Amino acid sequence: MTDSQIAKFANWREFEEDDPGPILLHALDAFSENGFHGTTVRDLARRVGVTVPSLYYHHENKEAVLVTLLDYSIRELIARIDAAISEVDAAGSDRPQVARFTNAVQAIVLTMTYRAKRSALDSELRHVSPDNRRNYAATRKHIELIMTDLVHDGVEHEVFEVDEIDETVRALLGMFQSIPRWFHLDGPLTPEQVADRYTAIALRAVGLS
Repeated sequence: MTDSQIAKFANWREFEEDDPGPILLHALDAFSENGFHGTTVRDLARRVGVTVPSLYYHHENKEAVLVTLLDYSIRELIARIDAAISEVDAAGSDRPQVARFTNAVQAIVLTMTYRAKRSALDSELRHVSPDNRRNYAATRKHIELIMTDLVHDGVEHEVFEVDEIDETVRALLGMFQSIPRWFHLDGPLTPEQVADRYTAIALRAVGLS
């Protein structure tokens, strides 16, 4: 992630109104309401207020729209995680391993809640071509590598106590990924409350209470 991309999300706890552009914004609504298969290109064009040929000028097909949304979402998440970790490095901490891990978890959970609709699109990945699925998975893998490095660092500095680091990280990421399935911004919990609760769970998982 470049310095400029990290700088864009320097205030990584703040989430402005989601605005990836009119086509992607309307596509997000359509996919969320009807699913990928239940959404037609004609429906997308109607929602955006353009003709089908005009829509094809920007995106090759419906799958390309979904892939663009997925890529847009995962790159924002990575940028927020990087910014959260960089904040600790810039400010300093008595226990930087704990602070970096905590901030990274907070960044992930806040994104899963504030951007729940986009985050839930991950379940539509099964509908994209193998090449696009591999490309997205490679980008998403970066998050797993970041979290694995953070836990390794904590274990090496005898701050964390984890027997199976890779499995623990995958379990935590799976838990975070499930949040968009049940979370609603108008529900009883705020994103910050969810982030605090899941951070506590994550810290216990790496041997802290």
